[in-house]
Amino acid sequence: MSGPRDEVVSSMAELIRAGEPFVLATVVRTVAAAAAKPGAKALIRADGSMTGWIGGGCTRSAVEQAARQTLSDGRARLIRIQPRGDGEPAAQDLEVHLSSCPSGGTVDVFVEPMLPPPRLIIMGGSPAGRALCDLACRIGFAVTAAAPAVDQVGFVEVERRIEGFDLSAEPAAAASFVVVTTQGRGDRAALREALLSGSRYVALIASRRKATALKDRLVEDGLAPEVVARVRAPAGLDIGAITPEEIALAILADIVRERRRGAREAAAPTRRARGKEVGSTSPCPTGWSPDP
Repeated sequence: MSGPRDEVVSSMAELIRAGEPFVLATVVRTVAAAAAKPGAKALIRADGSMTGWIGGGCTRSAVEQAARQTLSDGRARLIRIQPRGDGEPAAQDLEVHLSSCPSGGTVDVFVEPMLPPPRLIIMGGSPAGRALCDLACRIGFAVTAAAPAVDQVGFVEVERRIEGFDLSAEPAAAASFVVVTTQGRGDRAALREALLSGSRYVALIASRRKATALKDRLVEDGLAPEVVARVRAPAGLDIGAITPEEIALAILADIVRERRRGAREAAAPTRRARGKEVGSTSPCPTGWSPDP
């Protein structure tokens, strides 16, 4: 018969295979009365559901709050759940959550993010697209190549392939960085599918003049102007790039900047002085979803 630890391990394997983010919480220390013991583990998914066990309602509420923050900013944290008025000094880099549970006791829990690698969807098989694929793989991106079959041969190291431009087959499209690299081979169709994917980052390798014409056509086709306005063109930072490799570098530099900026902005509201109390906990409804 499987126990909580076996269920956690099994769930971890399933989520890793599916490329879904989650948080692993581990009890590392307890003082006085505490339901969970060191080594107890729980897995918290992005929708707030939990597998495993790390204690009762007070502990669970604090861990779920920390898990939400961890999924948002990607930062591991050590939290302490303790009764108000506990005189034990807080260590550095420790977030203290106050507990109103009558049982008392102090529990330290290490909360760590288990995040899939950032995904880049490259649409089109142009030389710049192939160079982008090569560089992105080298720095840790998971790459999906979406291109007609004749253009797929140019992509060597990709995790997933989509024949054509229909991104409905890519479950992580909305959370991905999408770059249209068609450069004259299906620009309009690829850009349309990129925008319909729901991704907040859609870049197009094209001149400003060509990008404006394509966007106007897509509005005429019925796409909302505010959706079309999300297109970044010309793609990448302005570094004077000319060769396919330089264009790829400029695009990835922009993607990395946006990715890290998002992580910093997510972390900013939760930053606290080291060892400072960050909130109180009590048994309460625990459903939540990660910040957009």
